Amino acid sequence: MEIRLAGILEESIVDGPGIRFVIFTQGCHHGCPGCHNPETHDINGGYLEDINSLIAKLKKYPYMSGLTISGGEPFLQPLEVLDLVKKFKELYPNKNIMIFTGYKIEELIGKNNLTIKQILELVDYLVDGKFVLSLRDISLHFKGSTNQRIIDLKASQKMNKLVLKEF
Repeated sequence: MEIRLAGILEESIVDGPGIRFVIFTQGCHHGCPGCHNPETHDINGGYLEDINSLIAKLKKYPYMSGLTISGGEPFLQPLEVLDLVKKFKELYPNKNIMIFTGYKIEELIGKNNLTIKQILELVDYLVDGKFVLSLRDISLHFKGSTNQRIIDLKASQKMNKLVLKEF
């Protein structure tokens, strides 16, 4: 299976906790003014990458803390993201996954999409909400604006309520 990407960053300390392997998906329709990655908006832009090829690249970084999937909007490619997440968890069951999305978790759940539900069950952290330029705060960890939330998905599932995380 192939996924449409804007690019990858093999080592990052600003896209989640610890040292991250970051995959930037291509395509986004949110159109947030002041977006950090406007080059990722064109759904036909970027390039196609085989997911098994991405997994082979990930194997070169066993010291990483986890995987971050950003964009663009990762949930525009749910089947591909699910395949990637499953294969990453098989390879590194004890490493975490963080996904950045312009959707609120309530919107994702409201889609009643089985693939999205499976992604949310496998991922550890979700940074949700559109970037809002008037709420921009450069002191925030792993968020661009104060309306965005970091959701601890594992704790939320366990407690059956939304659990926010701060790093």
